[in-house]
Amino acid sequence: MQISGADLFVKALKEEKVDTLFAYPGGQAIDLFNALYGTEGIQVILPRHEQGLIHAADGYSRSTGKVGVCLVTSGPGATNLVTGIATANYDSVPLVCFTGQVPTHLIGNDAFQEVDIVGITRSICKYAVTVRKRDDLAEIIKKAFYIAKSGKPGVVVVDLPKNIQQEPGSDDYPKQIEVRGYKPNTAVHIGQIKKALECLERSSRPVFLLGGGVNLAH
Repeated sequence: MQISGADLFVKALKEEKVDTLFAYPGGQAIDLFNALYGTEGIQVILPRHEQGLIHAADGYSRSTGKVGVCLVTSGPGATNLVTGIATANYDSVPLVCFTGQVPTHLIGNDAFQEVDIVGITRSICKYAVTVRKRDDLAEIIKKAFYIAKSGKPGVVVVDLPKNIQQEPGSDDYPKQIEVRGYKPNTAVHIGQIKKALECLERSSRPVFLLGGGVNLAH
């Protein structure tokens, strides 16, 4: 079945069991908002400003243990997320931030409210990508949620050009995904445990300094 990229975006959120979306509308994201209109099961939280939006998503993730999800438009909408992205990423809070973008044929031409948000955020998030082909949209969204919540949690930025939102394509959404070269550790190396035990055996008054990673790892 053929559906628009915007409709696939909504389907992906449902497949990822997103129940709350922190979103502020704008021209380059309006198709996504149109697709969301009337959708049941996803509560859209409208802030007064994008900075408040991403900090709210951060707090939502910390308090629920779920992935926080943001949606903003291009240009200033996207750049207003930067401080919140850095905050969440350094605190290992899983967020997926969707940003509207000018159509792909206008990228690099100084179009209205065009900003290279991927370049800006690449050093302060786990993964940042611009969707260049409609056929890649489902896989990229699936990858975004997987990377954000696996291993050491963090922030993923997905930049969605307007023509990708409007273009029709397959409605398929993958159930599972593997990312080549991304293999987060799920266990502690036995050698590290042995070294820790040796240190404990030699100590007389050991002190444990336990950080937020203990909570993240349950």
